[in-house]
Amino acid sequence: MSFSNGILNLTNWVGNVILPTLAGLFFVIAVLRFSRGLAHYPPMYGGFLCLMGSGLVRALETFTRQRNWNDPDVYWVSLVTLVNWISNVIMPLYAGLEVAAGGVSLASDMRIHHTSNWQRHFLSAGLCLLLSGLLRLAEYFVAHGTGGVP
Repeated sequence: MSFSNGILNLTNWVGNVILPTLAGLFFVIAVLRFSRGLAHYPPMYGGFLCLMGSGLVRALETFTRQRNWNDPDVYWVSLVTLVNWISNVIMPLYAGLEVAAGGVSLASDMRIHHTSNWQRHFLSAGLCLLLSGLLRLAEYFVAHGTGGVP
């Protein structure tokens, strides 16, 4: 067993076992503090941070497993996969969330003014979809290129 393999196993154990267990413990503490009328936000944030740390470890494992460990392009492919995942998955989901927030803001505040929140939400949704579409277009041109300019 090598040192690198031991660190990998330790990271897997912490990300897959310890952090979700600690998240559950933090959520239990938050519920108990809420039932007593105390501030329940700090343990709740701790639980979400533990789950986020666990999810980030799993995501980084997925991004780096696409190539062999000794491939010189492993970091480049991981970075491209991360950008594709963010632009093709996260940005459209966030756009949908912004459209919902804009709809709620528009329905709850019927004033039409240039500084209203609903316009910012809808503009953010449009910009998210625009950025996602531009990255998809660039990805298409790179994948279907002619191999250079004649």
